[in-house]
Amino acid sequence: MIDLYTFTTPNGRKPAIMLEETQLPYQSIKIDISKGDQFTPEFIAINPNSKIPAIVDQDTGITVFESGAILIYLAEKTGQLLPTDTAGKMQVIEWLMFQMASVGPMFGQLNHFRRFAAEKIPYAIERYEKETLRLYGVMDGQLANHEFLAGDYSIADIATYPWVAAYEFMGLTLDNHPNLKRWVDTLEQRPAVQKGMAVLE
Repeated sequence: MIDLYTFTTPNGRKPAIMLEETQLPYQSIKIDISKGDQFTPEFIAINPNSKIPAIVDQDTGITVFESGAILIYLAEKTGQLLPTDTAGKMQVIEWLMFQMASVGPMFGQLNHFRRFAAEKIPYAIERYEKETLRLYGVMDGQLANHEFLAGDYSIADIATYPWVAAYEFMGLTLDNHPNLKRWVDTLEQRPAVQKGMAVLE
C-alpha cells in the first residue's frame, strides 16, 4: 500500500496518475496547501521541504518526496513506464528533467503572476508567457515525430501532462501547437489519467 500525500495541483496529480496506471493499491491523504497543512511537523517529517506530493511505501518503509523522484521510484518498483535499456531510459529521464526544470517552474510562474499575484506586473506576465510558449514549441517539435515525448508512453508524459492540460486555466491556447494538442487529447482519454487528475475531487 502506498500512502500518497497530495493536493489538487499539477504536481500533486502526477503520482496519482502513475499509481492508477500501475494499479498499485494506494490511499490519498489530503495536504491542503491553501491552509498550510504542508508546514505541520507531521508532514515535515515526511518532506522537510514542505511541498506536495510525497509518498510512504508501507511495503518497504521507504519515503519519497519530489514528484519526479516519486515517478522514478514507482516505475522501478513496478517495472512499468520506464525503459530498462540505457538509451531508452535516458531519453525518458531527459524529458522528465525537462518537465521538472523548465515546464513546471515556468508554467507555475506564469500561472502565479497571471492569476494569483496581488499586483499584476506586465513584465512578469510577458516574460513567463513568452517562455511558456517557447516550451510549447519545444514539445510540439518533439511530438511531430513521436507519439509521446520519449517515444513510448512513459513517466515523462505523466509528469508533463497535468501542466500542459491546464493551458486554458493559464489563459493560453494550443491552436498553434497541433502536435501538442493531439498529445493532450490522447492522454486525456486514458482512464488512469482521468482518475489521477480527479484525485481528491
